[in-house]
Amino acid sequence: MFGCECWCWDTEPDFHCSEPQPFSLPSPLPPWPKGQGFGTGRISLGEIEVAKITKFESVCSLRGKPKTVSFYKPVDIPEGFSCLGHYCQPNNQPLRGYVLVAREAATRKPELGCLQEPESDLPPLKKPVNYSLIWNADSYNDGCGYLWLPNPPIGYSAMGFVVTNNPEEPKVDEVRCVREDLTETCETSDVIFSMDSKFSKDAFRIWSMTPCERGMWCQGVPVGTFFCSSYSDSEEDLCIGCLKNVNSTLDGMPNLNQVHALIQHYGPTLFFHPDEEYLPSSVQWFFKNGALLYRDGSEKGEPIEFGGSNLPAGGINDGKFWIDLPSDDDAKDCLKRGNMESSELYVHVKPALGGTFTDIAMWVFCPFNGPATLKVGLLTITLNKIGEHVGDWEHYTLRLSNFTGELWQIYFSEHSGGRWVDASDLEFIQGNKAVVYASKHGHASFPHPGTYIQGSSKLGIGARNDVARSKFFIDSSTRYQIIAAEYLGEGIVTEPCWLQYMREWGPTIVYDSRSELEKLLDLLPFYFRFSVENLIDLFPTELYGEEGPTGPKEKDNWEGDER
Repeated sequence: MFGCECWCWDTEPDFHCSEPQPFSLPSPLPPWPKGQGFGTGRISLGEIEVAKITKFESVCSLRGKPKTVSFYKPVDIPEGFSCLGHYCQPNNQPLRGYVLVAREAATRKPELGCLQEPESDLPPLKKPVNYSLIWNADSYNDGCGYLWLPNPPIGYSAMGFVVTNNPEEPKVDEVRCVREDLTETCETSDVIFSMDSKFSKDAFRIWSMTPCERGMWCQGVPVGTFFCSSYSDSEEDLCIGCLKNVNSTLDGMPNLNQVHALIQHYGPTLFFHPDEEYLPSSVQWFFKNGALLYRDGSEKGEPIEFGGSNLPAGGINDGKFWIDLPSDDDAKDCLKRGNMESSELYVHVKPALGGTFTDIAMWVFCPFNGPATLKVGLLTITLNKIGEHVGDWEHYTLRLSNFTGELWQIYFSEHSGGRWVDASDLEFIQGNKAVVYASKHGHASFPHPGTYIQGSSKLGIGARNDVARSKFFIDSSTRYQIIAAEYLGEGIVTEPCWLQYMREWGPTIVYDSRSELEKLLDLLPFYFRFSVENLIDLFPTELYGEEGPTGPKEKDNWEGDER
């Protein structure tokens, strides 16, 4: 009656609102090869050491429509470590989160690999001064949940909220705040809970958090806590921070032997569609079987050496070089079809989230990307040329916890974007090896079989991506080549010559999309006959023209985080 959604706090679980159950991978983790700090359960960030807690005690639940969330306090904290904040997640997902706990490092003297001298003689961790009650449900439906923000001492930052089921202010010993120079700024990520209201004072949201700067050279470490606020405050600077890894040795990262063990344990099976005409190959097979290097101002292409040694290395994509298929029709068709027997995954290993996770990006090369298929309502229309291009690089990325070596998520690259999928939502084929599906003709990756529409799902109009199991597959746990792992240092992994080629792997193509789409319009029922311009807006931009695709090292996610 007051213009807000129905919701209430609950401290006792019931059959309407059962709490999520913990998730475990299908198979136990193996003992990893010996190394530094990888898989030991603890990681040094410089002046502080952190451990990851995945065991929780439920505090209370917030029931709403359509989503219910629960708040948790970490338990079984190792001796000497302190909580930094509490955890929150939806009840319709397996219990799959974590929070970090911290303690002061054994020695605070600058060590080899520390990126900075201590900026202060103050301890890295301190108790909060007191707490501010940020939000509570005491006045609504007899609720009994209370969210408290630790008020840090001057020069310190809070890392998370504390949740109680009574109005008594938490003890200051409940959590620790972190010295500001050991923190990074963070931003809201996924919305965990949203309560809409006509009145801003009654509106409320809960988000997960992530460091503002992410990539393999960035230092921000997410704590695993949440942020909460009314809508009106959501755009302001967050009062909660992330940790900062000032230990340049990244001793939580796996060594080369451990990387091989991780790939062999987790490497997904990549399935291509049963009707796929344009299969993958190795890069060397592509070069050996007729691919040509062209340069601006020359009409004749030159053969490419087996390892790509005659490709121009480094620099920028200045448009002066590109790779194309041979002019002979038989040789061209042979290259387009690819070669499954030679195909393999090309692996880039890099730190993620301040070195607390490892990203294993697995790249697959297809000599040719086939034409697009459009879905318009119940109609499926295969285009003649739109979507075709030479040289298709696609990838998926495994994100692994450096505390345990556990698979946490997989990123599925879907044309101009992609998405992270939690391990609990993956399809597994053998042990802890997941399944990845490559779409017909376009080779974008997806987590489950079926048809995915890139465009307007509401209208049922867009580019159609069909994925299914078939006899065409690559087991990336055995057929892979590590091509880069910069954090290991020089000489550990030798990067192939072709990886340094920063120009285009195919010629620039401009399609006459207007004429082909005008023909398409004539086939549509009256209620689907949008103008050509409106129809174009619904489809991915890469359907209408394609600069030659660049190689893995030229992509933003080579050093940055996934899009």
